[in-house]
Amino acid sequence: QVQLVESGGGLVQAGGSLRLSCAASGSIFSRNVMGWYRQAPGKQRELVATITSGGSTNYADSVKGRFAISRDNAKNTVYLQMNSLKPEDTAVYLCNARDVYTSFRSWGQGTQVTVSS
Repeated sequence: QVQLVESGGGLVQAGGSLRLSCAASGSIFSRNVMGWYRQAPGKQRELVATITSGGSTNYADSVKGRFAISRDNAKNTVYLQMNSLKPEDTAVYLCNARDVYTSFRSWGQGTQVTVSS
């Protein structure tokens, strides 16, 4: 099981940028596919982006070209660079780790991102 702690959320104006970080501990970081999800009030949790240990990425259509996920395996940390933010990006952003051998998923507590218009 992986322990995940997110940071970097906050309030930003539309068009601005934020960088989220997720620090992982308790497991071998490289055996996990890391991802960011988000959940807005009254809506289902949705995938934002994922990244494998080898650096292959996947993005939701709504964030392609604006967000970039990356990971530093030496620091056991995954990042989400968010640019050109829109009010509809407002949500709690949650870090996720999926073990590629067991498929077990771990979740962080989440960090709030609020984009004002």
